[in-house]
Amino acid sequence: AEVAARWRAWPAGRLFPGVLRYSLDQGGPEDARRVGIAPDTTCQDAVDAALGPSLAVRGCRGALRATYLDQLQGIAVTLGVVAFPDEPSARGAAPWFPRRGAVAPGLRALGFPGSVVARFGDASRQATALAQRGPYLVAATVGYADGRPTLRAGRLQDDLTELGPQLVEAVLRPLAAPAAVRCGEREWAC
Repeated sequence: AEVAARWRAWPAGRLFPGVLRYSLDQGGPEDARRVGIAPDTTCQDAVDAALGPSLAVRGCRGALRATYLDQLQGIAVTLGVVAFPDEPSARGAAPWFPRRGAVAPGLRALGFPGSVVARFGDASRQATALAQRGPYLVAATVGYADGRPTLRAGRLQDDLTELGPQLVEAVLRPLAAPAAVRCGEREWAC
């Protein structure tokens, strides 16, 4: 129950830390910096219209989104935490997200006016990533920060397809981790 409530109980900055570490084939560890967090939490606002009803059928409780920039500030990644009542519901919703190079229907890109990702929108989605653990799906929509339109899959840079899965795991890992029992604290009876 505690894990399933984290999407509401944790502060937004804990769900989406200011910096997420990643590593690409060309070099060592790099930092993706958070540009902003969406104020809305409805499942329908976070995904394409064609995907919304499928999430609702599975019991989607809410969806939170944030956008990050890679270290060179050329690639934007919108991450979405989609919360369900339990693991079977989340697992059942995963197949509705894009597979095999498709970007839609999926997580909507989140640009922020007045920022370097202002032109990052749904038309510029290049790649996606998805992982499920516990009652959560964490999805990524990846594209160029300058908003250039979607390219054919065969023309994508490796960075576009490598970055999303790493950032998805960086958000999902702590979110779905089992709670640590601390017998000495008042909230635990051991």
